[in-house]
Amino acid sequence: MKRLLAVLVFIVLAGHAQAQALSAPDVNLILSRAVQEAQARGTNATIAVVDRVGNVLAVHRIGGAVNVTITSGRGIAAGNGLEQVSLDSTFAAIAKAITGAYLSSSGNAFTTRTASQIVQEHFNVGETNQAAGPLFGVQFSQLPCSDLMSGGDVVGGIGPRRSPLGLSADPGGMPLYINGQVVGGIGVIADGIYGLDRDISNYDRDLDELIALAGQSGFVPPEEIKAYRIAVDGRLLRYADVDERDLLSNPGAAPAGPAAGALVTVTGYFTAGGGVRAGVAYGSNASGYRSDGGTDFPGLPSATFVLTDGAGTNRYPPTNSTAASLAAGDRMTAAEVQRILQAALLVAFQARAQIRRPLGSFAEVTISVVDVEAAILGMARTRDAPVFGTDVSLQKARSAAFFSRTTAFAELNAAGGTVPNYAAAARAFIGGNALADGTAYSARGLGNLTRPFYPDGITSNGNGPYSLPFTRWSPLNVGLQLDLIQNDIVARLDGSLIGAQGCVNGAGGGPTLPNNGAGGPTRLANGMQIFAGGVPIYRNGVLVGAIGVSGDGIDQDDMIAFLGLANGASNGLGNAPDGIRLERQVIRGVAPRYVSCPVKPFNYSHVQLPCRGR
Repeated sequence: MKRLLAVLVFIVLAGHAQAQALSAPDVNLILSRAVQEAQARGTNATIAVVDRVGNVLAVHRIGGAVNVTITSGRGIAAGNGLEQVSLDSTFAAIAKAITGAYLSSSGNAFTTRTASQIVQEHFNVGETNQAAGPLFGVQFSQLPCSDLMSGGDVVGGIGPRRSPLGLSADPGGMPLYINGQVVGGIGVIADGIYGLDRDISNYDRDLDELIALAGQSGFVPPEEIKAYRIAVDGRLLRYADVDERDLLSNPGAAPAGPAAGALVTVTGYFTAGGGVRAGVAYGSNASGYRSDGGTDFPGLPSATFVLTDGAGTNRYPPTNSTAASLAAGDRMTAAEVQRILQAALLVAFQARAQIRRPLGSFAEVTISVVDVEAAILGMARTRDAPVFGTDVSLQKARSAAFFSRTTAFAELNAAGGTVPNYAAAARAFIGGNALADGTAYSARGLGNLTRPFYPDGITSNGNGPYSLPFTRWSPLNVGLQLDLIQNDIVARLDGSLIGAQGCVNGAGGGPTLPNNGAGGPTRLANGMQIFAGGVPIYRNGVLVGAIGVSGDGIDQDDMIAFLGLANGASNGLGNAPDGIRLERQVIRGVAPRYVSCPVKPFNYSHVQLPCRGR
């Protein structure tokens, strides 16, 4: 172990230069280059620039105010989720910029086109009888109603910052880099459609992507880490369908500031009167992320990071559970939470990353631990983990905890709106006393039941109980995951902030789940998540909480959560007893997978089946 940590410390110190950040002149130049390309193409456009943690640094518009139409391109009628909804273009541009920044790191550069590839019903879309995209459902994260995400129109606020529409799959959102470090993102909407790419067999000449590419000029990621250099399940990912040869303008000839259009105010995100803003340097206290420095996780490398309040105080240190529904002896203690997080971090530092370059890098993830009532008991991460995983790790933990509760059926049935329909469908589909019988649900297992085909990808079969039939389904109308929070999203388009209760609190007449104490977070206070990387935590057979992991390949996320919990177990804590795991149930002839761990997943080790028998 000491030798491993020494190697890790060397890697970390050698691999990270001084933190970079976008300056105000940088932002003006990015806008100028994007505006110049839009002018060359004779089009109006809305352009947003954000820093790495999601602070909006500029929203610039050429032409008057315009609305965009949300559509998957599948011909789904209005009234089905977000399909055919019309909204101001500024929200779409911000969501696209945040996606480009949040999905990227110093080891991978992903775009909204990459996102489109990995959230659809098949991976790849168009290849029938293939499982869904590996990040199926991630579009409904970073929500404006989340109790975790920071909100409001501030200069240099702490991250992670909320997105008005969650993550975007509409091409035209790209990351921005300085000296190999991701420092932000640019998002462009010019074609009037906020959608996704339904056909990746060709190369589009997407207007939004062309303008974003021009704006990105001079702030491009290293070629080595672009998505097309990274393979998932034997398939290379897509970065962009255009390159510099497709531009009509010369970005190098652009003036220092945009020659047309003007900054526009977006309530709750950006005020035009103050001019463009400089970004904050990721890793500084002001960014909301900093090195733990051995304070809460002694003995680990300086690559161990925590979330901070802007003044340096850890927002989510290991904390005692106060869950009223548990006997005092069953509640997790701060020391137990610390051990679990530390053990999971050690698994991550040893694990061979799936979505990072160079090959042989360790996995970069965020890890969250919650109690059975959704309270955050601790969060930690590795330094260069993509920002999106902060929120998603918490979503996975809360989802695993909630659906494993024996009260889940009653709470869904009482939630209001369309939510009781899904509870009833689950009972009919799974059989028995589903959602009240003590079955342990992992995030992967839950996802199996939330696909438009069951088993996942088999087109001759119907949908799982938490999904919609494929005739109505789209990435913008997924079923329970969206129905829980759609009203919350709409209610926050006025820029208003949410309280500590977070999502699923009845906002806008939407559904309501119980709170953790008076005014505390609801059971799914930052939304539900439906891809792998979260497992419930038990003490001597009693459900006490859950752990969620996000940021690398989904099998790596699964392994770090499952094995980290097993390695950090103490005082009767550990993974669900084998006999109650969802995989022990045969549902419609299929046993849903509980976790899936990679074969031979570690650097510096020949271990092949790390999760067997755990």
